[in-house]
Amino acid sequence: MPTTLLDELRQRRPFASLAEEVHLNLVRTEAVLQEGLDHVLKPYGVSATQYNVLRILRGAGPEGLCRQEIRDRLLTRMPDVTRLLDRMEEAGLVSRARDSEDRRLVTTHLTDRGRELVDSLDQPVADEHERRLGHLGEEQLRTLVQLLSLVRHPE
Repeated sequence: MPTTLLDELRQRRPFASLAEEVHLNLVRTEAVLQEGLDHVLKPYGVSATQYNVLRILRGAGPEGLCRQEIRDRLLTRMPDVTRLLDRMEEAGLVSRARDSEDRRLVTTHLTDRGRELVDSLDQPVADEHERRLGHLGEEQLRTLVQLLSLVRHPE
């Protein structure tokens, strides 16, 4: 039997509103999901944000992406994408090249090592998703996706 957030937090006073309870449930759920993903990624030596960059670049294909495009596609906002890409380049996961015509434009590409890493993570990450969400039926998952989208985009 699932416990309530009040039980998990050992809180005796009810939440100030249903909206507050939902908000705190979302925060707590995100923390649980993130902890599971972090556990999967740790043996591979990458953070969740680095994994997100690897997936973004894999999806971009051989053209690669500039820093702003990567920043805009990240799941969570990050103030210093340049430093993140610096670390990933040092680790041999990405490479960057300046445009020959516009020297201000720097394109980031996935290296062979980065592609091998992100490809090798597909199944462990899918297994973690199944572990956390597999007990929900397809209809429940689709409803959850719709509701979460409504939370992000209320208009």
